[in-house]
Parts: sequence; structure tokens; C-alpha cells
Amino acid sequence: MNMNTATVSMAVTPTVLSTFLSHYLNRKPLRQRPTAHLSYDEGLHLIRSFLTFASHHTVEELQAFTSQWVPHPQWVKVDQVEIPESKLLQSADIIQEQLGPDGIKRVGGQNWWQWRKLKSPLKAEWIEMRADYHDRKKANDSGKRVMLYVHGGAYFFGSVDEHRYQMQRHARKLKARVFAPEYRLAPQFPFPCGLQDCLAAYLYLLETQDPTTIILAGDSAGGGMVMSLLVIMRDRYIPLPAGAILISPWVDLTHSFPSVSNDCPLDYIPQHGFHHKPSKAWPPLNVDEYALLKEQIATNTKLDATKLMKQESVEARHLPQDLAQLNTGKVEDGDNSSFAETGFLSINLDGKEVKLKDQMQMYTTNELLSHPLVSPVMQSSLGGLPPLLIMTGGGEILRDEQIYLAHKCANPSKYPPPDSAMNDVAREQLNRYKPTDVQLQVWDDLCHVAPTLSFTRPAKYMYRSVAQFGAWALARAQKTEIDILDDDDISVISSSSSVYSSDGGTTNRNAGEEVQSEKSPESAVGKAGDPLPPFKNHMIRQRVSRHGVISPLAAPSEFPGCIMDRNDIGIVKETPVRRWLETRSQWDKRFGSVRVKIHKRRFKEMVAGYVGFDGEIPPPSALASRRKAGEDVKEKKKTKSMGLALWSLWGSKHDEATVQREHGADKPGVKFATPEEGEGARSPSDLKDQEDGPADRAATRNRSRSKTKIVRDESQVAEDGGVNDDTPISVLMAMRQEKSKQAERPPTAGSDMLKPDYVPDTGVMGKRPTVCGIAVPFSLDKEADTASMITLTSALDQPSRAASPAPLNPQVRAMAGTSAAVVAAATDKAKDEVIDPEAVKKSGPPTTNLTRASIVVYSDEIDNLWNTQAPSLATTPFTEKGSYATAPTTPLVAVDGASPNTERPPLESFVSAQEDLPMKK
Repeated sequence: MNMNTATVSMAVTPTVLSTFLSHYLNRKPLRQRPTAHLSYDEGLHLIRSFLTFASHHTVEELQAFTSQWVPHPQWVKVDQVEIPESKLLQSADIIQEQLGPDGIKRVGGQNWWQWRKLKSPLKAEWIEMRADYHDRKKANDSGKRVMLYVHGGAYFFGSVDEHRYQMQRHARKLKARVFAPEYRLAPQFPFPCGLQDCLAAYLYLLETQDPTTIILAGDSAGGGMVMSLLVIMRDRYIPLPAGAILISPWVDLTHSFPSVSNDCPLDYIPQHGFHHKPSKAWPPLNVDEYALLKEQIATNTKLDATKLMKQESVEARHLPQDLAQLNTGKVEDGDNSSFAETGFLSINLDGKEVKLKDQMQMYTTNELLSHPLVSPVMQSSLGGLPPLLIMTGGGEILRDEQIYLAHKCANPSKYPPPDSAMNDVAREQLNRYKPTDVQLQVWDDLCHVAPTLSFTRPAKYMYRSVAQFGAWALARAQKTEIDILDDDDISVISSSSSVYSSDGGTTNRNAGEEVQSEKSPESAVGKAGDPLPPFKNHMIRQRVSRHGVISPLAAPSEFPGCIMDRNDIGIVKETPVRRWLETRSQWDKRFGSVRVKIHKRRFKEMVAGYVGFDGEIPPPSALASRRKAGEDVKEKKKTKSMGLALWSLWGSKHDEATVQREHGADKPGVKFATPEEGEGARSPSDLKDQEDGPADRAATRNRSRSKTKIVRDESQVAEDGGVNDDTPISVLMAMRQEKSKQAERPPTAGSDMLKPDYVPDTGVMGKRPTVCGIAVPFSLDKEADTASMITLTSALDQPSRAASPAPLNPQVRAMAGTSAAVVAAATDKAKDEVIDPEAVKKSGPPTTNLTRASIVVYSDEIDNLWNTQAPSLATTPFTEKGSYATAPTTPLVAVDGASPNTERPPLESFVSAQEDLPMKK
């Protein structure tokens, strides 16, 4: 029975009905948990039931079902693009540099993972609200808010079509464009195939987008992929994005953290791992099975006589004295040119060393499960990355590794890699990269990737939090302000209908209404436009309830993942492997006849011969290693899925209603008339058009117009190089002085300051001088815009003076008496029009040969002229001792040959002053 809408519906309908009944019959166990809401309870069991049903089908069937074409709503604009081949090649070169010679050898070569099916280029989708698209086009704006989203699905199923209903909500909340690549999936395209595709998509974006306009996002396996991408960008000096959002990231494929071994009844991920009906794609042959087939071919065994003499999946022997030998990949003795798995996994079961021969994860071989680009928790350092938002469900099976990941990013030195991975490169990275700023949110009792259940109340709060962080990260990176919709009135957080809640009866509450008295504006989850809390020791640590109420997160010592021995990280544990082996044994018995058929088919293909890659050894599951000569593997055409379309429609219901409210809220002065009020005046159709079809009439009747908020960086991230609340003031002053010295050093070769297009980072009023590392309220190197700035930016000849009201000496006062003299040394135009006062004094009395910009008169004449013509502008010279002077000291410039006794020149004749304050030497 194939996977289609009908078969899936038949499989999950009993679960839907039983969940509905049990929800009302078993009220007390559901209290104070997300399952208190019927919509969440139904969604959780629906996904669990679907994954159970899918496990009895092949991997290919699951992939085909989840990659079917799903129509998008008319209020969403979707455009598909192709990533150029040049970006794929560039991405491959970068990954090879990151892997290094040893890594390329472990992967199996450098060419097989670049192979693609015939006529199947890398495609990606642009997803955007249609209204936002039209606004951008009217403003001729290319867009400064782009989210590159990598979808999840355990690396082997899922698609952009399946996840689009989630991406479009991120786009709506953030008023952004979402760019989603359709990367290749395992097991046919294992690591690093998908990594190459996603990196190529980012390189493609950099051609048209500044990195400060991009944020990365991903859920589950997509979150793990995003972490590996960020590390590659950091190490290969590729411009980093403004930030990244990781929703329940899968970052440890070895399953070494405690939560994987515990029972997690509030999650839908199978605790025994992913198992499927045998097929050409999965499971791959292990070493013994491949050796058996090779022996049969060598002895010319007839096809009809071949039997599946299945070898043992495990091989047990007594534990060695050196337990460090466990969990190390080893190459089997004999012929290494086979396409079989080149390593095995050793674990401790019942006091014995067990060699696991079958491949556990579809993404890669057992040998590479602990590779840092496969399991990012194994990276030497996760510092030096852009700000991160890591969201984890408190009830999910992967929560410990996600909480550990957040703390490792924010404090790399406290969470170094295991001793076996500590080398000179690891130590150098720990010392080089500063901590990464992380916002960690642990949501009480939520499942894995809770935004998948977008129609539930907790998911709606999570979307708000994503938009809040994304808006802040973009504003911070771009050093500007971002306007965003204040959707309090239009984005109503409530159940889709009157939904039973076991903690408070039937509810239909709006955004600000909660059953818990702890709810307050200060403790609620924010949304786009709300300020982000400040980072403390590079972290924002939050515990969030299902009602969106924030409370402080427990100390790291309270989390098992943060206190486990670092040498245990990356070591496969007994409980997950035991569960996997038990389920694998059940599947072998249930589908034994299917395995025999697959065995004979592979035997026939191996006799005919495969097309190789010049001595490379791809993983056994890779489609590249199973290409038959003369065969062109093509991508199958997508078909429409009614089941996924209904799921997407359910997930988009809240967005559709919100879009309609927003459209109505933007109409000024609209009053929705009732049929009674409009009877005899307008037709019912006219009344309906005026109402514009809002989903909730009560919520829209007295609605005001939609408003926008301004998002800006409010120094949530302290640019202090790692200081905290306990840092002494003396240390802070020393760090500021050092920064000041570095800023005053001349540019070196290769510096950006020597480039012709260099623009200094001067802020609003230009560069500010400092004294002992403290900035003063004056600016430098900027043309004066106002009369007040002319006063503030007078040219001074005192190196020790930065900004002070102390009296000036007569020489400086004389030079500051005219605005034209201020710019004499700064602009060529001024040099042609102004006489240096010092040179005039040395040359003697003033000349009577008056030409343009050459007449100089002294203070006694100034008093006669300026006191009569412009008393408010008169100058009063003084001596060095502070007494008033009678001798001529202050020069003035006459313009256009005018006599000193003529009318004062107009202000337009003077050259605007330019700042020329000296820098501290």
C-alpha cells in the first residue's frame, strides 16, 4: 500500500478520534502542559502517528510524499530560481578546504558528492507576502530583510513545499523575504551533499545582498546544517550574516546526551530511531553483506540460487583494557576499494564490546557521526559567530544537546572538546574566537520543532519571538532603524476556535488574556518591534511557559548536558543503541522476504557493474555509488498532494485571518455596518465588500489602524571583549585606552582605510575625539551643518585640548576670530581666499592695496565697524593675562575689495567652518 492522501488519512484518523476522546476523559494528566489545548494534543499525536505509519514504507515513498507540490495562498508570492553551477563549484572548493586532506579521505573522495541527477539543478524559492512585495517595488527597494531558511526532516525527508506554511509566517512577521534551497537529501545524497547545496545558496545571496541583510534559520536537521555553515563561513573568512535562528537544532548525531536515553512522552520523535521498509536506498549493505555478494559473484553463482545468508549485525567480544579504543572508526582488513562501509561503531553492551556493523543514521556512516561538521557539538570552538537564537522544547528528546550547544557558544573555554580532539588547532581556535552572543529559550514541555504545529497557541508565541530576535539582529548589523508592523490588534493569539483547556475550561482568549496571574507585559514573550533584553555574560537565558510567560532559566549546573564529562560527548550510549537494535531486529523479521528481493536485485546490478569515480569510495547508501552504466538517473516530476495541501491550509489559517485583519486595519475610518443599519441604503453585497471578510468580526469591529514600531539596537550586546558585571573599573579604563590607541594607529598595508571606497564609521555627527579612552561630545572630519557646529568645531592649535571651556590664549583667539581662517588649512579653496593671520603679523602693517579677500584690519577698526553695523557679532580681544587689549590682535578678512568702513559683508561670503580638532598624540 503506497503512501498517498487516502492511505495516510486512513492511518491517522483513528489517532485523531482516540485523542479527541482521551483529551476529555483524561483531564488531570494534561493540566499545566501544552497538551491541555486540544489543538496541540491533536497535532502532537497526529505527527507521531504519521511517522509510525511512514516507517512501514520505504524511504523513497516517504520522500516522494513529503516533496509533493503544495499550492500556496494567493496572498503569498513564490518565485523559483536556479543556483548557478559556478556557486556549486565555489561551495565545493570551500568545503574541501574545510575538510582538509584527512577529511576528504574519510568522506570517500572529493567528486562523488558533487554529482547530481540529470537535469536537476539546485533550485530555491523566494517566499514573501504579496503586499510586502508590492510595497518594495513601489519604493524601488531590493530588500534589506532576507531569511535563508534550511528545512528539517532528519536530513532524509521533507521539502520546501512541506515547510512553506511555516516560512510564510516568518516572512509575514518579519516583513522579510525567505530564501529556501531545495537541497539534496540522504541517504541517496549523504554528507556533505546537502551542506554543499546550502552553502551555494548563501554564496548566491551574497551576489545581490549585503551580509548584514541576511539571517539564517533552520529547524531540526536544518538547524544543525546552519551551525555547520556558520563554522565554515567563520573559518574560511566568508562574510557572516546578521544572525541565525536555530529551532530545535539536531547537533549530535551520536546521541550521546542524557535526554536521548530518557523517556520523552511529550515528543513525537521515535526513541528507537528511524527505521523503514527495506529498499534500494535503505538500509545499505554492511561489510559482511557486501563480502557475501562479492564472493557469490566470484564463484559465478546463479542468480536463482543466491540466498540472503544474512550476517550478524553485531559482533561481541570482551572489553579491552583501554576503553578509549571504543567508538573509533577502523578500516576493515582486506579490500578497501569496495563501496561498503569503511568503519564500524564499538559500544559497551552488557559488559562486552559490541561492534555495530549496520549504519545507524541515514545522513552519514557510523565512522563520521562524530565529525564536527556532522555533529557541531564536537567543534573545537563555537565562538566568533553572529548572534544566535536557540529555541528548544522542554519535552523533546534532543533538549540536552541543544542547551549544551547554547552554553558552548557563549562560553567556549568552559566547554572545550574532548581530550581526544584537543590538539594545537583546537587550542588555537579556543583562544582566537570571542564568545558568541546567544539567546536561549527553553519552552516548558514543548515537543521537537513546536512551530510545526503553527495553529497552536505556544507555536504562535514562538513565531513572535523569532520575529523579535530577527528584527533586532538585522537592525544591529545594519546599524540602522527598522520599522515593523505592530500587530497587537491584528495578530490575535488565541485558539482557532473555542478549544477545551484542562486548566481553565473552554477558552477563547485574545493576546493579552491569560489564565495565569503571573502574566504581565514585562514578563511576556516579545514580538517584532519589542526591545530585546540585554545579554549578560553573552547570554539571554529564558524559560518560557506555554502561555508565553518568561521566567529566569535555571543555572547551567541544573542541566545534565552542561555538567556531563566532556569526554563522554560524542560517545554513543548503550540505551539508544539497544533500542535501535531491538527495532531493527523486528523490522528484519517483518520484512525478511523484501530483503531477499533487494539482495537479488543488488546482486544482478553488481554483476552488470557500477560506474565509479576514479578510485573514490562513496558511502554505501550514496546513489553516486550505485549508478549503472548507460543509465541516466532523472528527477521525477512532482505531483499534487491533497493531504499536504490540507495540512498547509490548516497551518495557514491563522495567517490568512491576520492578513485580512491587516488589510482592514489599514483602511482609515472604516465602520462595519450591520445588516439592520444598512438596510434600505446599500445592497448586502456592498456591505460584504466593505466588511472585507474578516475572520473574526468581534475582533475587528472597533479596530484602529495598523501601526509600526521602530526596531533598533539598544546596546544589548556589550562591545567589551568579554567583560561582565564583576569586571573592575580599572580594567575597563585600560581596555578603553587600548582601543583608543589602536584607533589612532596609521593604516597598514591591506587596510580597508586605504581603499578608495572606504567610508569611516563616524555615526551621526562624525568621529569623536577621546581623552584617556573616554569620548567627548565633539565630532571631527565632518563639514559643519549649522552655526552651532561652527562654534563647536573651531580649529585649535592645542594638542592637549580636546573639549574644554578654558580661556584661549590671544594667538588662538586671533585665529578663531574668522570662520574663513578656520578652513584655511583644510581646503584648497580656502587657501586661495584667506591670508594666514600669523603670516600677516610677521609681514608688518597692513597694506592699503585692497583686493578680494586680501584686506586685513585690526581690532580698533573692528570695534568701530562691527559695533555699529553688527554689535552682536563684535569681538573683544584680550591679553594673555586675561585683560582687554587695545593693540590690534584680531584680523578680519574683507571681501571683494570693500573698504573697512563700508557695510558688513553678507554671511554668504564666508566659507563654512570645517572641523579640525587635533587627535590625542
